[in-house]
Amino acid sequence: MNNVKDVDLAVRAPEAGDMEALADLMTQLGYETRMSEMQMRMETILANRNYATFVAVSQGKVCGMVGTLTCYTYEHNSPSARILALVVSDKMRGRGVGQALIEAAEKDLAQKNIRRVAVNTHVERTRAHEFYEKLGYAKNGFRFVKELPMPAD
Repeated sequence: MNNVKDVDLAVRAPEAGDMEALADLMTQLGYETRMSEMQMRMETILANRNYATFVAVSQGKVCGMVGTLTCYTYEHNSPSARILALVVSDKMRGRGVGQALIEAAEKDLAQKNIRRVAVNTHVERTRAHEFYEKLGYAKNGFRFVKELPMPAD
């Protein structure tokens, strides 16, 4: 795992001026997103205290983001968390940005007394699987997805 020391990097909360960069990051992750869509999503997310979002900034530019959700589950007595999104700019991958973002998210979760965090990755993202395993995450199941039809008017 690469070290962040060779990169000028800061991790902070997202700001209003970050929406274009965040939309670009979502698009790089495979989810085509316009700036207006990202702004709408972030307004809703930032208003909900169960979410936490951090961005990585290098040389004044947003180069990565992580988002978590804290919630109660049916199978555990204490709240858990999920990493809903982690993306690093294609130009900054392999330079410790993702690790710095995960560390910031985990620190935030620990301060909230969260002791369990899960993350899903696409089955084809083998580099992501290796990344999470190196950070101590263990495979423990499968995820199945079904798109539901929109109700008729």
